[in-house]
Amino acid sequence: MKTVNAFFFLLCASASLAVVVPNLRIRAENNSPSRDPMFQLSADDDFHYELLRILSIAPYEGSDIGEVLVAANKIEPLSMLSWSKSFDELATRMGKVAEGIDSSKYPISARNAHFKAATYYRAADFFLHGDWSDPNINTFWDKQTASFNAALKLMTIPGKRVTLRSKGDQFKVPAIYYSSGSSEPRPTIIMCNGYDGAQEEMYHVFGQAALQRNINIITYEGPGQPTVRREQNIGFIPDWEKAASPVIDYALTLKNVDPKSIAVLGYSLGGYLATRVAAFDHRVAAVIAIDGIYDYGKTLTDNLTPELMELYKGGKKDEFDYILNTHYLNNQSIPTSARWALQQGLWSFKTHSLYDYYKLSEAYNLTGLTDKVQAKVFVGDAENDIYFPGQAKALAAHLGNKATLYEFKANEGAGAHCAVGSNIYLNQVILDWFDGVLKNKNGK
Repeated sequence: MKTVNAFFFLLCASASLAVVVPNLRIRAENNSPSRDPMFQLSADDDFHYELLRILSIAPYEGSDIGEVLVAANKIEPLSMLSWSKSFDELATRMGKVAEGIDSSKYPISARNAHFKAATYYRAADFFLHGDWSDPNINTFWDKQTASFNAALKLMTIPGKRVTLRSKGDQFKVPAIYYSSGSSEPRPTIIMCNGYDGAQEEMYHVFGQAALQRNINIITYEGPGQPTVRREQNIGFIPDWEKAASPVIDYALTLKNVDPKSIAVLGYSLGGYLATRVAAFDHRVAAVIAIDGIYDYGKTLTDNLTPELMELYKGGKKDEFDYILNTHYLNNQSIPTSARWALQQGLWSFKTHSLYDYYKLSEAYNLTGLTDKVQAKVFVGDAENDIYFPGQAKALAAHLGNKATLYEFKANEGAGAHCAVGSNIYLNQVILDWFDGVLKNKNGK
């Protein structure tokens, strides 16, 4: 879901790095967001954010607050291992609870428990990607999938997994269709996550809220995202329409989908992905970018120190990789966000070179494409977004009158990246906006 501007943390949050690597200097600009008024769940900023992310889906069957806070109390700042261990324990316990419930008698209770177990297994996996050989990367994922599948079967209208073929037949696109249950054609939102999140999470973040409003939803994953990365060994691609257009094709085969009322929604890096889709596929009536991203690569390179930027621009791959690998990638003393960002970047883009990861990221921009977008676009802009600062405003500016820029405020508890922690409020805003777009379009 999120991606991290690693060097924002790396250079602004840890003055000790200037001592570790004398030839690097901390940039003088003050890039810090305004003070976060929210109570902090961990002394580790990244753990705070990820805990908030898990807690925020509690209203939609994704977690339970007390369980998560007990797990949080066992996590040591900067220790990714303690995070994984704590959520593995919680997921295992919740899985046993789910299996112990007679689902024929108590289907809702069993569904609740299976959904929560799936969330906690995803959490246990989250910080493991620095070591590609760790068997738990697949073990935890298999368990989360089994738990989620068990929950899908217990829904009033069971979610349906489908496997589609990409545009050009280059890879498979796993998707899940959730019907609103309406016999009449209804609006449909096609949803993808971002840099680090699964399609299963999307059900809890947005999906259930949309279903409550009689909107069909289809979630899916493309290259670089959890299932495709694991099962097909494919890293991210910038031309995301290859993954999304087949999902739109599939939606149009469903009797209760209104072909004129299809939206694409992207979460975090998905804000770039979904907007790009609309530039190439004009069957889309609306885009929901939470949050808006215009140029992903720029967010990475903007905060390189001058010394690193000189190496990068000069094509000094070996030197660039050596510095980042030696002093940052596995340095336990630097912020979790910085280490995780680099590790996740390598894993999800499927490269062992940080130089190559940065180079690959340059293709993820919408230069010359926003004029091709015909749909209305909701651009979310979190006030205290430390991952993509300024990107939402840049996207809205390039889209012009096609964009609705909406700032989620910190003093309302919604200022974190993607308004995490305020999911009920977030869904109220975006789904009401979508309804308004369709009514204006249809002259109602």
